[in-house]
Amino acid sequence: MIKLEVCCDSLDSVLSAVRGGASRIELCSALTEGGLTPSVGMVREALRISSVPINVLIRPRGGDFLYSPAEWRAMQEDVAAMRDLGVHGVVIGGLLADGRIDEEHTAQLVEQAGPLSVTFHRALDMSSDPEAGIASLCEMGVHRLLTSGMAATALEGVARISQWQQQFGERLILMPGCGVNSKNVAEIVRRTGATEVHASAKQLVQSSMQFRRDDVKMGSADRDEFARYVTDEAEVCKIRAALDGLA
Repeated sequence: MIKLEVCCDSLDSVLSAVRGGASRIELCSALTEGGLTPSVGMVREALRISSVPINVLIRPRGGDFLYSPAEWRAMQEDVAAMRDLGVHGVVIGGLLADGRIDEEHTAQLVEQAGPLSVTFHRALDMSSDPEAGIASLCEMGVHRLLTSGMAATALEGVARISQWQQQFGERLILMPGCGVNSKNVAEIVRRTGATEVHASAKQLVQSSMQFRRDDVKMGSADRDEFARYVTDEAEVCKIRAALDGLA
């Protein structure tokens, strides 16, 4: 069975993803920032309510993937904390200023993760020498690469993902992600040979708040404080069905 990883940044989303047929959860916070490391309390509760494995994103801030020494130390601490909490795996990544993978610090995180499954995230899609980068990830013992094939979406990047599947597929799992949905997932899998896919399957939902202060903002001025993205259980079901139809 082709595995479906669903990215979730709330506990409501975790429940929806599990009910919809997710094989695994990538847990994070702040998906609008591209995903950040979730709190210890959120991870503990997600582990309690989920019946499928949970991989946790280790990313200290939004923006680029060029991290300071202090940020790399923080990520090491987060990896150790998630390992001790009992998660299935961690999702990591970082680059040097010239766009190459930061091999030294990435290797330290892999070592810190110990027996956990390690996924390198889409920082690879922003890198300057992806083939050399993937080869180095294989040498470090990274288990999985989340990638759009250096394109805006995984569907647009299928040719490169397919090439990497042939080149590196025996050494790590190539997992297409970005823009994956129920309408295109079958084509992505057929054209890449992927055995795992990654989707957020999110929908915008309105708050149940009855009292509202529209004149006070907690974030950016153009953001709707009374709407948020949550995993769409029905869409997860459709993606799962499309994948099952390939068997």
